[in-house]
Amino acid sequence: MKKLLALAAGVTAALSWAQPADAGAVLDAIRARGDIRCGIPQPSAGWASPDSRGVMRGMDSDMCRAVAAALFGDPNKVQFIVTTSANRFPALQNGEVDMLSRQTTWTFSRDTTLGFQFAPPIFYDGQGLMVHARSGLTSAKQLDGATICIQPGTTTELNIADYFRANNMRFNAVVIENADEIRNAFFSGRCDVYTTDRSDLASARAVAPNPRDFVVLPEVISKEPLAPLVRHGDDQLFDIVKWTVFALIEAEEMGLTTANVEQMAASTRDPGMQRFLGREANFYRGAGLADNWVVNVIKAVGNYGEMYERNLGPDTALGLARGVNTLWTKGGLLYSPPFR
Repeated sequence: MKKLLALAAGVTAALSWAQPADAGAVLDAIRARGDIRCGIPQPSAGWASPDSRGVMRGMDSDMCRAVAAALFGDPNKVQFIVTTSANRFPALQNGEVDMLSRQTTWTFSRDTTLGFQFAPPIFYDGQGLMVHARSGLTSAKQLDGATICIQPGTTTELNIADYFRANNMRFNAVVIENADEIRNAFFSGRCDVYTTDRSDLASARAVAPNPRDFVVLPEVISKEPLAPLVRHGDDQLFDIVKWTVFALIEAEEMGLTTANVEQMAASTRDPGMQRFLGREANFYRGAGLADNWVVNVIKAVGNYGEMYERNLGPDTALGLARGVNTLWTKGGLLYSPPFR
C-alpha cells in the first residue's frame, strides 16, 4: 500500500509539473498588446544605438529582439524605450517598460529591495577609468584630487567612492545624467577622468572626435555583471527572459547559427539538439512557448557569439576581445543549464 501511495503521489507530482505555468498580468498584457516594451540605454555604440536608417543596433537591443522572437516568433514585435540611469528602475517598477536590457549591473540590493528579478548576465564587465592621453597618467593610484565625470543612479558612484576611500585619495565629482553630455564634458576637458563600465568606456572612446586622445587605465575596480531584468510578479515572463539568454549560450556551444539553425532543426539526429530545437513535441509547454521558439530566436539574432562579434567584438569600433565572455568550454564564464 505504501508503495502504491508513493507511486500515486509521484504520478500526481509529475502531472502537476507538466502543466503549463499560468501567465501573470504582465505577460498577459504583453501578449494582448502584441509586443514587448523593452527599456534600453541612451544611444550607446555597441549596446543600443540607431544606425543610418534608424534601426536600433547593439547587444541590448538584440536581447530585446531575442525575447520578442521567443514570445511572438517575430523579433520586430518590440517597442524600444530609451531610459536613463536615473529613470530606468522607476520605468520598470511603474510598468512603463516590461523589461530592461540596458547595461544594468546585477547587485544584491537591486535584486532584493527594488522588486526585480535578474536574468543571467549577457556581459561580465568591470568598472574602469579613462583619462586624457596628454595627462601621461598610467595608473588609477595617480588620481588623487582628480575631477571625475560620473552618471547618477549607478553602481559607478558607489564603486568610485569606495575605491578612493580605500586608497586614501580624494576626488571631485561632476555628476551628469545624460550620456551624450557626460561624454562631451570629458572630451572637452571639463573632467580629468570619466569612469563607468569598461565596455561603456570603449563605447564612448569609439565616438570620440579622436579616440587616440584618450586612454583607459589598467585598473578594474569592480565586478559588473550586466543582465536583463523584469519586475517581481510574473514568474513565467522571468522564465522566458532567463531561458532566452541560456538559449543564446547553448546555441553557440552546439554550433548553431543564423545560417544553419533551420537546416539543423530539420536534419539533426542528436537527441539533445532535437529537444533543444523543438523536435520533442510539447517540451516547452511548461513555459508557454512554441516548440520552435529557439529556432525563431537564433534566426533573429544568432547565437551569443554572433551577437557579441557583431556588436562588441574585435572587428567593431569597440574592439572588445571576448575574455571571460566566452563559453565555459573555452575557459570563460558562459554556461547554460541543461535543456532537458
